[in-house]
Amino acid sequence: MSRLLQSLEISPRLVGMLVALAVIWTGFHLASGGSFLTPRNLWNLSVQTASIAVMACGMVLIIVTRNIDLSVGSMLGFIGMIIGIVQAQYLPAIWGLEHPATWIVAVLVAISVGALLGALQGSIIAYLGVPSFIVTLGGLLIWRGAAWWVTQGQTLAPMDSRFRPIGGGIEGAIGATASWMIGIGACLVIIALTLVTRRRRETFGFHMRPLWGELLVAGLLCAGVLGAVLIANSYALPAGVARRLIEAAGGTWPQGGVFVAHGLAIPVLIAVAVGIAVTILATRMRFGRYVFAIGGNPEAADLSGVNTRRILMLVYALMGALVGIAACISTARLNAATNAAGTLDELYVIAAAVIGGTSLAGGMGTIVGAMLGALIMQSLQSGMVLLGVDTPLQNIVVGLVLVTAVWLDTIYNKRVK
Repeated sequence: MSRLLQSLEISPRLVGMLVALAVIWTGFHLASGGSFLTPRNLWNLSVQTASIAVMACGMVLIIVTRNIDLSVGSMLGFIGMIIGIVQAQYLPAIWGLEHPATWIVAVLVAISVGALLGALQGSIIAYLGVPSFIVTLGGLLIWRGAAWWVTQGQTLAPMDSRFRPIGGGIEGAIGATASWMIGIGACLVIIALTLVTRRRRETFGFHMRPLWGELLVAGLLCAGVLGAVLIANSYALPAGVARRLIEAAGGTWPQGGVFVAHGLAIPVLIAVAVGIAVTILATRMRFGRYVFAIGGNPEAADLSGVNTRRILMLVYALMGALVGIAACISTARLNAATNAAGTLDELYVIAAAVIGGTSLAGGMGTIVGAMLGALIMQSLQSGMVLLGVDTPLQNIVVGLVLVTAVWLDTIYNKRVK
């Protein structure tokens, strides 16, 4: 098996996570009497995972540089309240309710505020030399307090109707046809990238997978994409909602009803887009090479001419911007801005990155692994909620999983060395 994975250039960590995810899903499905592996639950699970997955992408780069960010959950809560104020108070006073540009301004404000907060923390860490643990621990307390202070603890709702689809739900699904188009398009991209990569490797004389290996990997990826689309399209809209949509489009509701699929959720598509963008940034851009160089050996990177302080500040700014995107997803999903939003999210984000193979020693990590780790963490929480497990016991399980993941990471690093 080890030789097979090596010939296919597939990480044993990735296979281990997929096996663990399959075991978790199967266990919860059997324990819940067949309620876990249903289109409805899997669709909701993907939506719940989206915000954690987005933040996990940034956390990978931070941990790769041998740092940490404990403030992401509190920052999400604070930015969520800013989003609520912008949509419920400031913009309506300028151009009224339900303006077409309200949701655009809200998203831009969320990303900008997040980037500024992240850059502030990164500057203190990089230029003042304060340890990241202390700075972000202070941020955890400051931003959580600020989330309450900006509205004195009041909940702001509802959000703009054009903003709500960002959070998923009935309004945030793209339908069956668009989902199949995206799935088929993604498969075509996978095939094209496989052919281009193989041709480039052959041109430069690099090691190449066996042809059957290329076909197997591309086939598995396409099967995963189309399987996800099939599951999303198997989850039907409620009959009342489907009837309103059909009649609004000028159609007639048939006597026996009709099946109308949700399709892929918008927050899931956002998370996938963020994952692809950060992967390209980390593996194909100079910035990403600098980040991994700093994590591998900060002194050597500094001596080689890398502006390590500036890169570190930019990594935290990127983390803040991703928190802003996650805050939009979370606020839109709740259709309200609450000062409790994002509570304990920092634990899930860090756990997702570590479970996904990001080494706390720095210099090692993958975006795909972190997003899969986010899915594993959210699967645990969703399954325990489905079984009626009390919240304190849920926290105990999550804590045990995090400690176990770090322990396994330590063992893996020793074997590699």
